[in-house]
Amino acid sequence: MDGASLMENTVYQRFAKSALNNPHLPFLCYPSSPTRDYYPEGKEFSYGSILTIVDNLALRYLESGYSEGHRIALLAGNRAEHFFHLLALNRIGAAVVTLNPEYLSHELAYGISFPECSLVATVSPWIDKVKNEAESLLPTVGVIDVLNLPDKFPSPAHPPIKVPTEELDRPALIIYTSGTTGRPKGCIISNRSCLAAGDSYADAGGLLQFHAGVERLYIPLPAFHMNVSIYTLNSMTKLNSCIILQEKFSASTWWADIIESKATCFHYMGIIPPLLVKAAASEDDRRHNVKFGQGAGVDPLVREQFEERFGVPLVEAWGMTETSRAIQNCGIPRCLEPRAFGRPRLPLEVLVVDDDDKALPFNSPGELLIRAVGSDPRAGFFSGYLNLPEQTEDAWKGGWFHTGDVVSQREDGMLFFVDRRKNIIRRSGENIAATEIEEALIMSLAVQSVAALSVADEFHDEEVMVCVVLMPGYKSCKKVAESIMSDMKNLLAGFKLPAWIVFVESLPTTGTQKIQKNLIFPDGEDPRKDPRSYDVRLVKRRLRKEE
Repeated sequence: MDGASLMENTVYQRFAKSALNNPHLPFLCYPSSPTRDYYPEGKEFSYGSILTIVDNLALRYLESGYSEGHRIALLAGNRAEHFFHLLALNRIGAAVVTLNPEYLSHELAYGISFPECSLVATVSPWIDKVKNEAESLLPTVGVIDVLNLPDKFPSPAHPPIKVPTEELDRPALIIYTSGTTGRPKGCIISNRSCLAAGDSYADAGGLLQFHAGVERLYIPLPAFHMNVSIYTLNSMTKLNSCIILQEKFSASTWWADIIESKATCFHYMGIIPPLLVKAAASEDDRRHNVKFGQGAGVDPLVREQFEERFGVPLVEAWGMTETSRAIQNCGIPRCLEPRAFGRPRLPLEVLVVDDDDKALPFNSPGELLIRAVGSDPRAGFFSGYLNLPEQTEDAWKGGWFHTGDVVSQREDGMLFFVDRRKNIIRRSGENIAATEIEEALIMSLAVQSVAALSVADEFHDEEVMVCVVLMPGYKSCKKVAESIMSDMKNLLAGFKLPAWIVFVESLPTTGTQKIQKNLIFPDGEDPRKDPRSYDVRLVKRRLRKEE
């Protein structure tokens, strides 16, 4: 096969083209990490070596009966096997359903059964949890260990689902994103959407200046998120460049990892820059060759301190799984005003509207709507929410995608983030549905009614706070707060547990009995300092360790 003549209609084809043209270049790099349970001494994979692995793996899937239209759940953390299987399945036209390793058993069951996955590809330490769940609730779904593959994979548990004949429009991934209904929604992401994400990032320009064949992007974020598996993967393969992965963020090893791996850029979440700024000064602070970092949620003061100390511009961006592409504050000169996140670039266009979807004047806060210019406003966006056609159409009412985020736009096009309309708590990059937490808490015998909301947090951007009206006979005290935490530990994944519990006599409601969360605390008050508030972060940490 000749790389020059290969089409780029799929995620696999884009990767294969780069691999055939430059097989010797590095594709995946893992810096050394004695505490990581794989590649502790570090490891690097070339494009050519991975192409061989992927092609052989694709053949094995085909021989086992898998083909276009099948859906396979993938739970391999940040291991190289995540990419091996993602690319192999993409080659045969199957869709990958990425799963969060922190899901509890019932959450895994939903994540696997809702999209009718025909197989689960996973690895220790999650394989036992998945196998137990498969045996009890998903008896027809096979499970394979990606580190110890069987001679023949289990037969597909479901027949293939009909997919578009056009390769570009076939589903490549299904990625869960939390909604306001309690259950996460599965975003169907096509090959077209994946490639559009890669094109948009690779061609951003300004401070985000890439050079093909030389970039090395350090990203300590989870592979089951769109950032790694859509945004980063498809931009780096377009550029024949390298993805540097770490299993998770560590302030103590951040710069050592970047120096060892020769990173030229990195991705961050809002919690990362402040922790790096607070770390002790080191000779590594300026020994790197990083050109920029890209992420979201950095306080302007922290950004200023970070850039002065480390000499790296932090480029704030906005994006969603549904949009695939991002808007970045990467122009030169960069806008340094608080919460600026850039101007939309073609083919994206935006509109800021009021509650009736009427366009607002410049500098007025309203919901951000976004679409593609041209005859198809959905071009390059997600294909829809899995099995939720009404919610998909509601999100696209009027021909614009409704983000649920409140922004303002200046006359020159610059966008500024204001707040989020959706009932979502964003903790360390995880979207947590407040409804899901409320549904779990109401199961406690001590809880009469509850409202979950986000509060500011120095380490996680946002944390979970719950306001609880107790049942008669229960007293508001720390012991009861800890008891409620114990009640929830088997209902919610650890990262979703509250960090703060506030006992209140009543919750303000509308005439239709909807809780008015904005009226629980006075404007300008920090709910964490409320005298009724109990700090249960230590309990949360202990319960997470017990998972």
